[in-house]
Amino acid sequence: MKTFLRDTAIVFGREVTPALRQPAGLLLEMGQPLLFLFLYGALLDGAVGSSWQWFVPGILVMMCLTGPMASGYTMLVELIGGSLERLLVTPLNRTAMLVGRTMKVTVVLLCQALLIVVLALPLGFRLHPTGALAGIAMLLLFATGLGSLSYTLAIRSAPDGTLFYLVTQALLFPLMLLSGVFLPMSGGPSWLRAVGEVNPVTHVVDAQRALFSGDLTHPSVLYGTAAAALVAVLGLVAGNRALRKGV
Repeated sequence: MKTFLRDTAIVFGREVTPALRQPAGLLLEMGQPLLFLFLYGALLDGAVGSSWQWFVPGILVMMCLTGPMASGYTMLVELIGGSLERLLVTPLNRTAMLVGRTMKVTVVLLCQALLIVVLALPLGFRLHPTGALAGIAMLLLFATGLGSLSYTLAIRSAPDGTLFYLVTQALLFPLMLLSGVFLPMSGGPSWLRAVGEVNPVTHVVDAQRALFSGDLTHPSVLYGTAAAALVAVLGLVAGNRALRKGV
């Protein structure tokens, strides 16, 4: 266990150091979420009840999708350049390699989520601390699974990476649009709502809105937690197998 924790810390430090040296890159990643927050959120004011309580959780889920789902790009670059192969022949624990990378993804998401919440407060967003903490914890769990699946896809896409780009671009927007991140799914046709029900992101979005409104006992919280946990387990198992198999 001590070796595993040491290796995880080494990989995490290796991944997070470039981001700390160039924090401007993290701020640039916030451009789209901030644009949606200040412009699109204002358009929804009064259209969906308490618009900020409804919209801010959607923005957080959007960031959870766009960041972690694209995190495999860095591994793909290492695969194409050959640096990952050199890392795989070191004594580092393969599982620790995956966990360390996903930790970097979740830490970045945590910082971005906190910034969004703080910026939304002057706009009228009401903070329920317990629900917010539970919601962010669920987001980090979901991001762990998405990041791990992204790394798995990067490994499977070697050596040219075409599969990675095709799958991530093909999945990203349907997952967002069919989850009610931007607009309520209740206003759509029955077939669209039915598709949304089998989308795990839908349940995470509903749970986030309940939690950030302070309703910790809403049934959606259970479904959202189950969906996030399932994605996390699938992602970690798949990523661990892919790294242990090698590239």
